Amino acid sequence: MAFRQALQLAACGLAGGSAAVFFSAVAVGKPRAGGDAEPRVVEPPAWAGAARPGPGVWDPNWDRREPLSLVNLRKRNLEPGEEELASRLDHYKAKATRHIFLIRHSQYHVDASLEKDRTLTPLGREQAELTGLRLASLGLKFNKIVHSSMTRAIETTDIISKHLPGVCKVSTDLLREGAPIEPDPPVSHWKPEAVQYYEDGARIEAAFRNYIHRADAKQQEDSYEIFICHANVIRYIVCRALQFPPEGWLRLSLNNGSITHLVVRPDGRVALRTLGDTGFMPPDKISRS
Repeated sequence: MAFRQALQLAACGLAGGSAAVFFSAVAVGKPRAGGDAEPRVVEPPAWAGAARPGPGVWDPNWDRREPLSLVNLRKRNLEPGEEELASRLDHYKAKATRHIFLIRHSQYHVDASLEKDRTLTPLGREQAELTGLRLASLGLKFNKIVHSSMTRAIETTDIISKHLPGVCKVSTDLLREGAPIEPDPPVSHWKPEAVQYYEDGARIEAAFRNYIHRADAKQQEDSYEIFICHANVIRYIVCRALQFPPEGWLRLSLNNGSITHLVVRPDGRVALRTLGDTGFMPPDKISRS
């Protein structure tokens, strides 16, 4: 009985106490007449949902796949027995680890006015070849390649996929480049309109929720998945996955063709194996444009 009551209390806590989006409020100093700073709270955008109860506390149900939050203890009038409850929990429990490789596209012609003309430069094509060789050298059985539908990501994917024959490719608009959330601290050289954060932010958050989560309970073996997209998207995803303040995404820097490796364990814990690795490229082939 005590075991069942504990599980019920934990389930209620997971279902009701966890936030939909990890969003750390930022205190900004506003000088008073006396010289002291008056903190103000920057409100999250409407699509972000409720804020976490406090910083520094790991949310085990960040992807809404914690087994306790999926079991409906009130579905039937009779309380389930301990054995039945354990069986239902096991039904929802992930068993495999997901390895997520986030690849930034290679160098491209940034001055082209139309997106379709922003093709890879000769150096960018070399970078994609090097990234493809590096991924192939890992000896992993990659399950799929998901890539942004923008020209530079498509061309990067086409080159990398030559080194990974048989791996299926899927294109998506969710991973297109954009402005995920207003960065803190702000920068003077890049200031999108507020509407761009509103439109792009919801889409990039949707990409995170759709692609970054623990394995499905039906998945029996570890998976190795490649996502080829853009610097802003990758940096935002890394912050969200590690439950760091997402508005800090612009503090990170990624080279063209770099590899970022996230690991999502069956219990929902997330680890960052590598961030923006280009150590496999000669120094004269590295760029950040």
